[in-house]
Amino acid sequence: MNGLYESGEDYLETILILKKRNGNVRSVDIAHEMELSKPSVSRAMGILKNKGFISIEEDGSIIFSEEGSKLAKRIYERHRILTEALMLLGVDEKTASEDACRIEHDISEKSFNKIKKHVRDAKKAE
Repeated sequence: MNGLYESGEDYLETILILKKRNGNVRSVDIAHEMELSKPSVSRAMGILKNKGFISIEEDGSIIFSEEGSKLAKRIYERHRILTEALMLLGVDEKTASEDACRIEHDISEKSFNKIKKHVRDAKKAE
């Protein structure tokens, strides 16, 4: 267990996505991306900082700790694989992504690894 609630994991995943897209991430970017208020994001960033997942530079840039980066990548991988698995079953991309977001927080490692293997095998067969 990483000590985070689902919302904390969602913030880490969003930070990772924004870093990939923009290179630099600040709280205002997260608020815009997640359609949340700046105070809500600020409070969440304080929690992530206190738990050691991120640091915040003087210019407001958000930087992952090693642990935060690993966790964000793990969550993002789950999201991508689960989205792909649902799409392989015929679910449209928007619904698959929304459902993957809900599933990614609760699925066991064992089940996720089986789904990941299945998706990889299905892609090889294409």
